[in-house]
Amino acid sequence: MTTNLSDQFTLPCGAVLANRIAKAGMSEQLAARDGRPTDRLHRLYATWARSGAGLLITGNVMINRDGLVEPRNAILDDDRAPAEFTTWADTVHAGGAAVWMQINHPGRVATVPFTRRPVAPSATREPVPGYNLRKPRELTATRIQALIRSYARTAELAVAAGFDGVQIHAAHGYLLSQFLSPLANTRDDHYGRDAAGRRRALLDTVAAVRAAVGPHTPISVKLNSADFQHGGLTTAESLDVATALADAGIDLLEITGGNYAEPAMEGVHHTGREAYFADYAAKVRERTRVPLMLTGGLRTRDTMEHLVRSGAVDVIGIARPMAFVPDYPARIFAGELEPLLPRGPRPIGYRPLDGYLQLAIHNAQFHRIAAGRTPHTRAGIGTVLRALTTMSAAMASQAVLPR
Repeated sequence: MTTNLSDQFTLPCGAVLANRIAKAGMSEQLAARDGRPTDRLHRLYATWARSGAGLLITGNVMINRDGLVEPRNAILDDDRAPAEFTTWADTVHAGGAAVWMQINHPGRVATVPFTRRPVAPSATREPVPGYNLRKPRELTATRIQALIRSYARTAELAVAAGFDGVQIHAAHGYLLSQFLSPLANTRDDHYGRDAAGRRRALLDTVAAVRAAVGPHTPISVKLNSADFQHGGLTTAESLDVATALADAGIDLLEITGGNYAEPAMEGVHHTGREAYFADYAAKVRERTRVPLMLTGGLRTRDTMEHLVRSGAVDVIGIARPMAFVPDYPARIFAGELEPLLPRGPRPIGYRPLDGYLQLAIHNAQFHRIAAGRTPHTRAGIGTVLRALTTMSAAMASQAVLPR
């Protein structure tokens, strides 16, 4: 049978997605200072819930308040705000979509000055300026196990609040991605030493989350196809991780790539190309039948339909287009011409800064949608300046780490 984008998809755990398009996770920075979801965050997701996507994956929700990726991240490390998280889930359900919570810890790329003492697999600094102001502490094995329990606790709280599933973020240079990287993980114990040791923290996290949420709740992992960084996670080693995750019984593997130093997920390595990581997806498919979600550079109906109909992937992830065209999936389903997206400012040439500016521009659109306004139709220098102002205001408003 031919598989279409509009077809349902049944995951290994038995949960059913309404169609084959998902909104991939993007960091919103719309929570309250103490990490609670806000009315503005709910309004953004109410808009996306009507987008046509069968699944919405949230942006970063932090597993504890001792480490933030950015200011105004949502934080779910205890039961102090169950009503606000339940409202978040209910808002999406009212629009007809499912919602999974993306759970994360920044490790050594924690935002300063909000994280006083960042932690990491090893005491090595992130190479990108701004994220290397403080040398991280190397995690003890005991602390690693405590963090794994925190991932499981956040997942348990998410499901109790009404979220349909969880996604463990193990990409883009965050903590679990750091464990996978030979550059960031130089440990010589159970959680390092070799490739099997480097993936142990991730596999232990998957096992702990599964024990917390049960066999019928979807668990996804977001994984780099590679770090695109000399000495970092290679494609060959990433394929071994993907195989191990399939054996661990995850329900959906989302494929992406890159990190703060080499933001491949922003397209800096793939100018003019669609489906940035499709070649890697094909290699995973050769090894295992784990359900695959491909995110990165997908823009046209023909490419999306080909990937799904050919069986190359099972779910299409759309991220940045939904910052400018919130109903992008519905337009794809309706057979309309693909919406034109702003090109953005001309690259500066320093990849970390180019990636940061892209994030700032898209985040500014989230704030506009959350305020009930329409996104900008251009992404020139004026939009860049407004975006930087928005992010600066978010930093200024979170003057101290929430406790």
